[in-house]
Amino acid sequence: MAIVFLSFNNLITRVAEYLLYFWGKHRPTLIPHPIMAKQKPIDQNINQSNLTKKTYSIFDFTKTERPFLIITLILVSIAGLITEYTYAAMWFGFALAAYSAIANDSIQTIGTFIVSNQKTKWYWLWLFIGLIWVVTITYSWIVFNGDVSFQLLSTPGLEKAPESFVFLQLAAPIVLLIMTRMRWPVSTTFLLLNVFTYKAGTIVSVMTKSFFGYVLAFFLAITVWFILERFVKNYLKGEAKPYWMVLQWITSGTLWAIWIMQDAANIAVFLPRQLDTLEFVVYTGFVFLGLGLIFYLKGDKIQDIINEKTNVADVRAATLVDLVYAVILFYFKMYNNVPMSTTWVFIGLLAGREFAIALGKHGKAKSKNAWIERAFRLAKKDMWKALAGLIVSLILAVVINKGVREEIFALFNF
Repeated sequence: MAIVFLSFNNLITRVAEYLLYFWGKHRPTLIPHPIMAKQKPIDQNINQSNLTKKTYSIFDFTKTERPFLIITLILVSIAGLITEYTYAAMWFGFALAAYSAIANDSIQTIGTFIVSNQKTKWYWLWLFIGLIWVVTITYSWIVFNGDVSFQLLSTPGLEKAPESFVFLQLAAPIVLLIMTRMRWPVSTTFLLLNVFTYKAGTIVSVMTKSFFGYVLAFFLAITVWFILERFVKNYLKGEAKPYWMVLQWITSGTLWAIWIMQDAANIAVFLPRQLDTLEFVVYTGFVFLGLGLIFYLKGDKIQDIINEKTNVADVRAATLVDLVYAVILFYFKMYNNVPMSTTWVFIGLLAGREFAIALGKHGKAKSKNAWIERAFRLAKKDMWKALAGLIVSLILAVVINKGVREEIFALFNF
């Protein structure tokens, strides 16, 4: 116990040292006065060398993803045509939300499961995860009298099922599909629930819980993986024992069930708050088949966020990630029924894990600093993409919901 305590103190000291290091390295530099600076001739020719990488990545995306963009345009057209037909719009929105939410959030729950079971046939993985989905949702439907969201949609501001739809509500899951295709780990909770809530206070509660989840996951991950890196790493070398595969399937299944308890509301928000038998069968069956497509595509494009992280293909590393993540999500589910962004918790967990691994590295300072820079770069990239999704969801919520606009205007005395 004393060793762990001393190591934790050492960890805090190291974090402070590296924060000072990054401040010293990345602090803003003074820009010389325009008169004093040596002026360079302006090159008015537009060519590839003068365009940013991000600009060219957009051109590359439109070129390589032409079939996907055509499908997206078709979906947008359908959304515009059926918006006024409430029942058709309800099921169309649900179908888009079901696939886009699970596809984007697959990195959190089944992402490590996929990457650490690449030698297993995709349909066995699908049946395992799919049956857990059916059992978990059936439990909610029976126990909560037709509610498949584990009562998360009973939160004030979300308890009313939509009686009509506007185009932007149907467009929200299409936006999520595009961001997923671009490998952006955006919050499905923010993007799908915010467009239906009629209270600004509900949005604030969801954001507060989600941000606290990020911070908790970040520091818990740093603590856990720093200890593992220092004291347990030597026991996790070599080929994993067969029992690790069993443990990984158990933890992945448990994590998936807990994720359903947290995020099923994102899918069901388009539907009535109590489903009858036929609606329940359609709801459950569609998601079950959608999971099959995700496993067939091996997580699709967004799986790269998992693949670029350190050593997650190792079944032992994947098991530990799933276990810590499941504990955090279960804590927040028991805390209250306010929805939260599991995406923010997950990227906080991955960021803390990367920093802990970098801090725990032995060797020369130059090599260790390279690991720290890599962790900082990955964490920053995921954070900016998640923030972009949050901003989009807030804009949609303000534009769509009159109640949210009125509360914001009243707050600023407009």
